Amino acid sequence: MTGTVISNKMNKAVIVKVETTKIHPKYQKRFTVSKKYPAHNELPDIKVGDKVVIEPSKPYSKTVHWEVISKE
Repeated sequence: MTGTVISNKMNKAVIVKVETTKIHPKYQKRFTVSKKYPAHNELPDIKVGDKVVIEPSKPYSKTVHWEVISKE
């Protein structure tokens, strides 16, 4: 999944906001839904606002189950 980094204050972890577009079943209007994923980060130069690619991985902690693969 592709998202935007919104926080990098944790040690070796970032919060990534992923936005998806959905269509309302009755009114057929498009709207965006966003979800935040904590992701493990080994890359040294990730800053707030960067676009990154994340994928599921082994659990690193209680909440971190995603890993940053690359910077877009």
